[in-house]
Amino acid sequence: MEEIGMDPSAANPGPIDPSVLYDQDKHISSAVWDGQERGALRCHEHTSKLGEWRLTPKQIELVEKAGFGYLRKIPAISLDNPLISALVERWRRETNTFHFTIGEMTVTLQDVAFLLGLAIDGKPVIGITYTTCGTVCQKYLGSPPDSTYASGGMVKLSWLKEFFSQCPEDASIEEIERHTRAYLLYLVGSTIFSTTTGNKVPVMYLPLFENFDNAGSYAWGAAALAFLYRALGNASVKSQSTICGCLTLLQCWSYYHLNFGRPKLNRDPIHDHFPFVLRWKGKQSGPTTNRDVVFYRKALDSLEPCDVEWIPYRYMDSTVIPEEIRSTLVLGRSKTMLICFDKAERHLPNRVLRQYGMLQPIPEDVAQWVRKSRGVDGGVDLSGKMESELNEWADRALHIVEGDDDADENEYMGWYLRITRKVVARPISLSSEFQRTIGGVREISYLADAFPSKGLQPEQFESISRIRSIAQECLRDQVGGPIVVSPIVGTELGKRTRGKERVRRKDSGKRKRSNDPMEGHGASEDESQYCGVVVEVDQLHLHHADDEVDHQPLSTVVEVETLRLCEAPSKVDDMQLHDATDGIDASQFCDASNEVDDSKTPHAISGSDLQTAKTEEVIPQSSELPDATNDTNDSEIHNATNKLNDSQVCNATNGVNDPQTPVATDVNESQTHDATDNVSESQPSEVSVHSDQQTPKEETEDLTQLSHENIEDLPQQGDTSVVA
Repeated sequence: MEEIGMDPSAANPGPIDPSVLYDQDKHISSAVWDGQERGALRCHEHTSKLGEWRLTPKQIELVEKAGFGYLRKIPAISLDNPLISALVERWRRETNTFHFTIGEMTVTLQDVAFLLGLAIDGKPVIGITYTTCGTVCQKYLGSPPDSTYASGGMVKLSWLKEFFSQCPEDASIEEIERHTRAYLLYLVGSTIFSTTTGNKVPVMYLPLFENFDNAGSYAWGAAALAFLYRALGNASVKSQSTICGCLTLLQCWSYYHLNFGRPKLNRDPIHDHFPFVLRWKGKQSGPTTNRDVVFYRKALDSLEPCDVEWIPYRYMDSTVIPEEIRSTLVLGRSKTMLICFDKAERHLPNRVLRQYGMLQPIPEDVAQWVRKSRGVDGGVDLSGKMESELNEWADRALHIVEGDDDADENEYMGWYLRITRKVVARPISLSSEFQRTIGGVREISYLADAFPSKGLQPEQFESISRIRSIAQECLRDQVGGPIVVSPIVGTELGKRTRGKERVRRKDSGKRKRSNDPMEGHGASEDESQYCGVVVEVDQLHLHHADDEVDHQPLSTVVEVETLRLCEAPSKVDDMQLHDATDGIDASQFCDASNEVDDSKTPHAISGSDLQTAKTEEVIPQSSELPDATNDTNDSEIHNATNKLNDSQVCNATNGVNDPQTPVATDVNESQTHDATDNVSESQPSEVSVHSDQQTPKEETEDLTQLSHENIEDLPQQGDTSVVA
């Protein structure tokens, strides 16, 4: 049998030390591990219609002054929702990094500068918030939107495109500036600041475009990264199903750093164009329909160091990088706070030094911080509410992280594997893992039961009993698929439990310890595993394997699991009969036994107690008894069991699949081998069905002692049929 604990992550995917990933319970990886798939995220970005804007040369000049000359070239890349979703499953908002198998990685300020060409140095993007659109749009665009295009402090992108996408050739400077502001609002609203609404953009950015030269002094790249960090953090919570932000940035970052998921373009990649996101512009030449979330999840779970490009931009032509971008790249290693209005996120390059060509030591702890939900009342200047964050950004040049040439990356990986979530998906499916575990415990239980006790030392005997007890405890409440029984156990069980059974309550309330030694042959697998409901078998069970009558004395008490009839030992769900004792109405079962009609069980051996044979004995021919056994097929056994009385038997067995129903666990072993009246070869008897008047008085008294509490607790729902 396969060893369950072969891969440590199969039992505990981490984190072993929760000091870093303290929000694991809320993370999507916890839900995926528990079998709760949410599918691919809905990705909100609207770059596809940017090309429909017709900008005049004057407008392009103003756009470049505002700092968006490269962003406007962003290609309309088809988003790979499954890839983005799989990356989100690896994102941790506690550290603002991806936790891969090879260590932490993240989208850095340096990535934003290279891929989008946005400024990562400058004033923080922050200002006044608005709850209505009319006034601010009138001031900066010249006209307010109709109520159908506005929602609170947001305006629809379609309104901007409909009324401002084409500037008249003879427009005045003021008119050109208004159209350009509308374009810039559309540009940031469909790319770096896209929202989960999908088609709206907040108008709070408009005042920042009032003066185009002043607009170019803002750190738009830092703001874009703060927005993306917040979007990734929100999407990593298991209750979310959408993601926004600059997803083109995220997807192209993956293309550069990870060697899977890259598109096959119908041309060679472009290496001499800036920004570097243009490398992936173009139509794909190959389909990617087979790449779903599970595909990418498995790729990330098996990620190796050779699958990662830590410094991908070294292969690019550095001469195409503008000087204003090149001169600020050192700030890509700044440990600082990124700000975009009410969103403030930590930039932690000290956790991903390998992305800067440095050795990675164990990083310092990240102070837990609560992402504040700040009010967005109209006219509120957020600068007064984010003083500490703004001060940290102002000191960004003082916190440039440096490498450590003496860092031990083996030590780092040893630490990292303890604090991270190693895998997202289970190595095997949850149901398969459950069945494999249960199968292993069953095998242990069977070996413990079958282990010969003769000649054992007391301490050895105690060890075997302890193993048996632990296995029984593990299997007591298991609920699941079909049970696979060892052939030897099935044969032994068949020989001991032939005939038709009648369920009734044991009169003895004495419990037997589960680790007591078994007499004679070890308890059947079902007895040793479940120690469940006790029933009495008054007759011989049918056994398909050898078609013979076992004439040895049979036990009067066996597990209710034997009800599955030994002709097919593995086809009845153990748990279908698991909890019957606590809910059996004595009067119902007495009536159910009486209502068995000979016409309903034409070939089945009678289910009356052999004890009644003392009162009435009918001696048939010896040759008739095997026929009675052989002629009983699955459907007849099914009928003989189920046709007692549907409503009564259903009530007796309803709710057996409810794992919360208490289960009686004691098996009185001394009763297991109590002999019933013998069936002799020379004296085989045909046993007829008896009414309750012919049943021994003791049985009737026992059955009427069922407590009223048990009757009230009888479940009233669930499938109660028993199929052999």
